[in-house]
Amino acid sequence: MAAHLRIIRHPLSAISVVLLLSGAGCRQDMHDQPKYKPLKASKFFADGRGSRPLVPGTVARGHLDDDVLLYTGKTDNGFATTFPGPVTAATLARGEERYNIYCTPCHDRVGGGNGMIVQRGYRRPPSFHIDRLREAPPGYFFDVISHGFGVMPSYAEQVPVTDRWAIVAYVRALQLSQHATLADVPPAEQSRLTANAAKGGATP
Repeated sequence: MAAHLRIIRHPLSAISVVLLLSGAGCRQDMHDQPKYKPLKASKFFADGRGSRPLVPGTVARGHLDDDVLLYTGKTDNGFATTFPGPVTAATLARGEERYNIYCTPCHDRVGGGNGMIVQRGYRRPPSFHIDRLREAPPGYFFDVISHGFGVMPSYAEQVPVTDRWAIVAYVRALQLSQHATLADVPPAEQSRLTANAAKGGATP
């Protein structure tokens, strides 16, 4: 009787093993599924490209970009003389952060054009404090960040549109900081600066 039971168990065990092995062979993880990878060739499309160009006349969701001032820095009269939105303390803080990351290597912290890579031989950019750039409209700076100028490359890929405007606002603040007078300081701060200067501190 025991031998008979063993004969029955062995075929069942063999079937279980076969089923398990078959299941493992059919498994297909998500990372191994059929798909097109960016810039890979394709035999399906006539042009051989797996990455497809945009369909003419269509706009990707969230990329209508219909605000001309915001996305180009221009108006019908040329470079914009105003910002596309209010310039707040938060805007300037964001602009300072982005400026310190992307602009200081060439323009240095105060916009004098003597950044670290300039000190190592890169062509020096003009100072933001020369008359030509102090009088340039905000849209001009936005356009240069977006498209580059001279040896400066475009930063459109690295810096989003709103951050470009924040940088422009901070450049304006830098320009003011280097040419400000006591009259530009809020009244509450004027007395403090005057007292500090009388004690031998910085001259206002």
